[in-house]
Amino acid sequence: MTSDDVAYERRSSASVITPVVARKLAKVPFVELADGRLQGVVSSGSDIERVYVSSITAGDHGLSCNTNNNRPCGGLAGGAHACNHLRALADAAVAQYGLARVARYLKAELADGSDNLWSGLHTTTAPNRAAEVFSSFLRHLAYLEVTPSTDPLPELQWFPAAAVAR
Repeated sequence: MTSDDVAYERRSSASVITPVVARKLAKVPFVELADGRLQGVVSSGSDIERVYVSSITAGDHGLSCNTNNNRPCGGLAGGAHACNHLRALADAAVAQYGLARVARYLKAELADGSDNLWSGLHTTTAPNRAAEVFSSFLRHLAYLEVTPSTDPLPELQWFPAAAVAR
């Protein structure tokens, strides 16, 4: 264990992953690899007040896409064909994390030299996870309103600190 490893364990913040490629936040303001899914929020192309909550599950590649008020996406055809929102989400994830990391997380087997995530996905229909994904998005948005500080955040106090000898 190096001194950098020890220093990292003593910090109260996590490292921020630098995007592989700069991406436009207007179309896909939120993308994450979490809870066994590639998930995020995609802006509607036709209605400024509507967003789509989209996800692809790891392993079985289940597709889910709904509006922020829990209506199913009209472009998601029975799980067999991804809608434009899911395609935009996948593109944003590849820009954010890189193709190899996204494919590994989703357990997608890409052909050697392939630069197309969809070629390694065998999609199915997934249960609606819009409420969970949108809640995560709103939680992340709330942190944007917190004034930068080194003081601990009360809602994060339950995280265990380094072991204290007694």
